[in-house]
Amino acid sequence: MTILQTTSPTFDDVWRTIQELAVMSKATDCKFQETDRMLKERSEETDRKFQETDRRFQETDRMLKERSAETDRKFQETDRMIKAVTRQLGAQGNRLGEFVQEMVRPAVVRLFRQRQLPVHQVMANLVSFDDNGKFRAEIDLLVIDSDIAVAVECKSHLSQSDVDEHLERLALFKEYFPQYCVFKLMGAVAAMVLPHEVGRYAYRKGLFVLAQSGDAIEIRNDDSFKPQQW
Repeated sequence: MTILQTTSPTFDDVWRTIQELAVMSKATDCKFQETDRMLKERSEETDRKFQETDRRFQETDRMLKERSAETDRKFQETDRMIKAVTRQLGAQGNRLGEFVQEMVRPAVVRLFRQRQLPVHQVMANLVSFDDNGKFRAEIDLLVIDSDIAVAVECKSHLSQSDVDEHLERLALFKEYFPQYCVFKLMGAVAAMVLPHEVGRYAYRKGLFVLAQSGDAIEIRNDDSFKPQQW
C-alpha cells in the first residue's frame, strides 16, 4: 500500500502568487481605465457629432425659413404685378369696348332699317338698378322704334360667354327696363374681333351679328335669318 504525501505551499509560493495577482489586478485596472477613457472619448465625440448635426439642422432650418420668406415675398410681388396688369388690361378692354360702341352707334339705324326694322333712335349705356340702388344690368346700345327694340352688346373681342351673358340680359330685359315691356325685343352682338364659331353661335341663338368690314360695320346674318324675340 502506497501513501501519498502532500507538500504544503511555502511562504515564497504564497508571496509569489500574491504578487502575480497584484500584477493581474493592476493590469485589469489599467484595462478598465483605458476602456473608460475610450468610452468617454467616444461619448464626447458622439456628443460633438450630435451638436454639429443639431447646428447643421438649425442652419438648414434657418435657410429654409429665409428661402420660404423670400419665396412668399416673390409670390406676393408676382400676385401684385398680375393684379396690376389685369387692371390695366381690364381698363384697356373697357376702352376698346367703348371704341367699338362708338363705331357701331352711327351705323345701327341704317343697318337695321336695311333689315326692314324701322328704328330711328339709339340710346347708349342704359343701366338698371333695383330698389336698393344695386346694379342689375347695362345695355351698351338700345336701338328703338315705337314698338321695336334691339339691344346691342359691344365687345372688342367677342366670346361665347359674352353671347351667353347677353342672352341672359335679354331674358330679363323687360324686368330690368319695364318701360319697354310692350316692345318687340331683339338682340345683337357687335365686335371688332369676331371668331367665326362665336359668330355662328350667336346666329343660331337668334342674335344679329355685327362686325367690322374694312372701315365699316356690317350685319353678318344672311337674308334667311329670323331674329329671336323676347
